[in-house]
This record gives sequence, C-alpha cells and structure tokens, in this order.
Amino acid sequence: MTRSAPDMSAEPDFEQRVRASFERQPAMKLIGAELVRIAPGEVEIVLPYRPEITQQHGFVHAGMIGAALDSACGYAALTVMPAGTGILTIEYKLNCLAPGVGERIRLVGRVRKPGRTILLVEGEALAVAADGAQKLVATMTATEMTIRGREGIVD
Repeated sequence: MTRSAPDMSAEPDFEQRVRASFERQPAMKLIGAELVRIAPGEVEIVLPYRPEITQQHGFVHAGMIGAALDSACGYAALTVMPAGTGILTIEYKLNCLAPGVGERIRLVGRVRKPGRTILLVEGEALAVAADGAQKLVATMTATEMTIRGREGIVD
C-alpha cells in the first residue's frame, strides 16, 4: 500500500497572515527573533546571537531556543490552516543536543502530519557559525491545535 503525501495546500493569503501574526508577537521581538521564510507547511525564524539571551556560559539559553522553535512550529502549522483559524501549541518536547553557539540560530518548523484539528510538527534549531557552518543544537516535536470561533485567537 502506498501512502500519499500529507496535504500541505495553503490558502492564497497564508504568507501575509503568518507575517501579520508574527509582528503582533511581543515575545519574539523581545528576544530579537526574525521571520525569514514562509512556505506551505514550513517556517524559518532566525535568532541572532545577543548576550541578553544567553545563559551563564555564554550559550544561547535553551529557553530562548525553545520559545523561538515553538513559534516556528506553530507558524508552520498556521500556513496550512484556512483563514479565520488560529493555532495554539498544546504540547512540545525539546531535545537539547549541543550548546547554542554561533552568530545566529536557525529555527525551522515543518508540518509532518496535518489535520483539521490536531497537527504534528517537527522543528530543528541549527547554530550557524561565522563561516556558515551549521550544527544541530536542538530538535522539537510539537502538537498544535486549531482554534476556531474564539475572539482574540484567530489569525
């Protein structure tokens, strides 16, 4: 039996909706995260290195990586949702694999299993060095829930 690929179709205005929602998110502004790429089922955020988001050893704090990776996963899910819906994370698991050391951290969220109500999304955080070399520093598995008809949550 051959399994078909998950439906990653997106409405025509999905990119504009994701960008507008990201701009309304003060937490990402606080840590300096930038939305750099949006495609159906996939979003990339960049977190530039700043001393204000590090822990005591100078590594980007895992909490900052987790917050930005959660946003990448949530927005990846939103790209495949119809207009008039929102997305909320209902669970995630963050695996820290190496210290967050580099000029920036790339955070990529990818929808693995879309659904009408529940979506499974995977993410990866890659530290990018000055020479462009990348190292996987964290992975995430997130469960996202579609929200409909709740004022203030629809994007």
